[in-house]
Amino acid sequence: MTSADMLASCDPTLQRALDSLVSGIVVGHRLIAPGDEAALLDAEASSIVSSIVAVRRASGAARVVARELLAGLGHAGCALPRTASGAPDWPRDVVGSLAHDQAVAVAAVAPRAAVAALGIDVEPAEPLPDDILDLVATVPERSGLAGDPLRGRVLFAAKEAVYKAMHPLDGVFLDFHDIVVDLVGRKAVVPSGKILDLAVCRAPRIVVLAFSRA
Repeated sequence: MTSADMLASCDPTLQRALDSLVSGIVVGHRLIAPGDEAALLDAEASSIVSSIVAVRRASGAARVVARELLAGLGHAGCALPRTASGAPDWPRDVVGSLAHDQAVAVAAVAPRAAVAALGIDVEPAEPLPDDILDLVATVPERSGLAGDPLRGRVLFAAKEAVYKAMHPLDGVFLDFHDIVVDLVGRKAVVPSGKILDLAVCRAPRIVVLAFSRA
């Protein structure tokens, strides 16, 4: 894939927002496009069970982004097959995370020597449906959402990112209510007592990073 292809599939406004999220973690994105499913390398393609084109297309787009970022860490052309948990198999000296919604794929990577845990999620910048909000937010969290139509969506993305950051470390399944999020303080706590930092982009797409420093 050429540099021109990458530029054509990038939203400059979104990328500027992602570049300013947090130091030491590199974040990129791609606008998902027909043909991105063909970007899957052989090991990746065989590890993704779904035959649904949209799923494979989004997975391919996310891996295009990740490979661009990994090249900057000395891992050019690296394959990222899915593991049994569903997470990508990252190089040993790297932590990373992938995510996508229906239109945008994102990836975040960092050296493992600097960042111990990393998760990312992306969502459209629109209110979270009430029925999903009921599943996601605890009673205390709901009290902090009034007056901001996007805060529920940010909360959802934060909890998704926290799960992606923590599961590779301990293999523990976390329900939404197991994760306590403080959107004002940009922190999240899981049942083990581990505290993760949050970095949030709200426009033109909601993107949340959950991370802990090494």
